[in-house]
Amino acid sequence: MRLGHSAVTLDNGRAAVEMLAGPDGDRFHLMILDLVMPELDGMGVLERLPALGRTLPVIVQTAHGGIDTVVGAMRAGASDFVVKPMSAERIEVSITNALRLGALEGELQRARRSASGMLSFRDIVTASPAMDRVIALARRAASSQIPILIEGESGVGKELIARAIQGSGDRKAKPFVTVNCGALPANLVESILFGHERGAFTGATEKHAGKFQEAHGGTLFLDEVGELPLDAQVKLLRALQEGEIDPVGGKRSVRVDFRLISATNRDLIALVREGRFREDLYYRLNVFPIRVPPLRERREDIPELARHFLARFAAEEKKPRLAGIAPDALDLLMRHDWPGNIRQLENVMFRAVVLADDGVLTREEFPQLAPHRPDPPRLDSGGEAEAPALEPTLPEGFLPALGEDGEIRTLEAIEAEMIRLAVERYRGRMATVARKLGIGRSTLYRKLKELGIAEEDEELATE
Repeated sequence: MRLGHSAVTLDNGRAAVEMLAGPDGDRFHLMILDLVMPELDGMGVLERLPALGRTLPVIVQTAHGGIDTVVGAMRAGASDFVVKPMSAERIEVSITNALRLGALEGELQRARRSASGMLSFRDIVTASPAMDRVIALARRAASSQIPILIEGESGVGKELIARAIQGSGDRKAKPFVTVNCGALPANLVESILFGHERGAFTGATEKHAGKFQEAHGGTLFLDEVGELPLDAQVKLLRALQEGEIDPVGGKRSVRVDFRLISATNRDLIALVREGRFREDLYYRLNVFPIRVPPLRERREDIPELARHFLARFAAEEKKPRLAGIAPDALDLLMRHDWPGNIRQLENVMFRAVVLADDGVLTREEFPQLAPHRPDPPRLDSGGEAEAPALEPTLPEGFLPALGEDGEIRTLEAIEAEMIRLAVERYRGRMATVARKLGIGRSTLYRKLKELGIAEEDEELATE
């Protein structure tokens, strides 16, 4: 479709219900439904959607727009109603609004399920074959008690996979306890994990149940497990083998029942070779490995994730008019390598939503991703292109603090360059320039005059 969405068309309502009930039914985000169809009409499809567990928004279309028909369709769960023939502009507005509302509803439901320990694989935002394989593997592991090791770079969503495994197994709605092993103070690792008795050490004024006991009956998620010190690794191995832990200062072992899911962004085999990770513990944890690919290896997920974050942050920042991403901005997101993965994309989208003034995110809201445009090559006297100077490339918008002489630049020079940059970026729209710089328009005009910029750019837009 010209709006940037892909569509599947079907001849009747029964085929639509069967497709939504199929194994890939989750890939659909919107339905445009005709009320008059063979085999199963539109109202029949609406009545069957709840039984499928599908909450996608539905736009109903019909040639007969009587009030009773409209009311009946909306009560049955339709999110919008259009009368044929309809203009392209009308259906575009309807699709945009329905997708935004659907994303918000999905985010609310996802938050509720996460809080109650009922998050499932349906809550993972993805459209890539690589993640389909990850989810298929994780589904198999969810129905057993086998220890799982989730491998992947920071920010790829390892904890989300772990929560979906817990929410799809026998321990759903039971405790899900997360421990970031890399953030544990070295002198408190054993106390935090295994607990301690009162008086076990200086400052232990109360008995403390550790993370293993908190996870009793549920799931313990050890993130960055490769950061555990060797002493704690010994106790972890015993807990896995015997189902018992020894609290610090305790006189007897404590039985614990937990499902262990570990995660790491390190090469554990390399740590084993270096003597920093126990080999016997590695094989105990690595019974069922799942590798989550980085975002650059599943670029099909970028548009889905970007729209997901857009809907969430637009609601949080109270910007209901913000409804989409311009094609050139989406292309910019697709071309970026995302070394920080989904976490980086989330932060970039948050910043873009905060910066946005209009109803669509444009390239201007993603200055940190804009590629550097080098100057065209200069020709020497023989007509050949000169070799480019080997100088570091500065990111777009970077203002150097040092001048060419190596000395600190004056504040006046930096301020002048900042104002010139803002005027150029916002194409001389002075109200926008003043707002972005955080100064009044009268102050801006005064500074333009003082700095001589007004004479340089006489045709500035005044809005």
